[in-house]
Amino acid sequence: CYRENILKTAKALVEDTKLLVSGAASSQDKLAQAAQSSANTITQLAEVVKLGAASLGSDDPETQVVLINAIKDVAKALSDLIGATKGAASKPADDPSMYQLKGAAKVMVTNVTSLLKTVKAVEDEATRGTRALEATIEYIKQELTVFQSSEVPEKTSSPEESIRMTKGITMATAKAVAAGNSCRQEDVIATANLSRKAVADMLTACK
Repeated sequence: CYRENILKTAKALVEDTKLLVSGAASSQDKLAQAAQSSANTITQLAEVVKLGAASLGSDDPETQVVLINAIKDVAKALSDLIGATKGAASKPADDPSMYQLKGAAKVMVTNVTSLLKTVKAVEDEATRGTRALEATIEYIKQELTVFQSSEVPEKTSSPEESIRMTKGITMATAKAVAAGNSCRQEDVIATANLSRKAVADMLTACK
């Protein structure tokens, strides 16, 4: 039941994404309508995903985290897309902001697709770990893109803080080795969740 609702709402969000991209070249009213529609849809999607996570029960918290992370990624991508749309509004087709808009739209669709794959994998215990790792790899790729961009970070980090962040990488590495030895799905999923945060924190601190 939750899977069908998630699928339907995710498809609506993809349509909203298309409207946002096309809205950059149209009137401010249409752009505002597309932004409002996407905001409403992401709220609905977050709710059905949370219900889906809750339906797993408290015995599988790591898989719940995977689902919640997936919807957080979609929400962040939508926020970035709306920002890119605002920057590209009324600009000519060859303006750099238009390329940024297309890139943001691509990330948005990638994250929605990743969410749907994750929802499907949750129903198959044998693929949960693999899917969690794939989602983490995709997330790290996106974080690397932010790391390599010319965008200036909002805050600074001391050398000591940066060094402290490497401890998370050490912990994630140890957990990965343990998961490789145990071959248990829950250990692999826990590794994916920990690695995701450790790498993101380290990249943010270093930048």
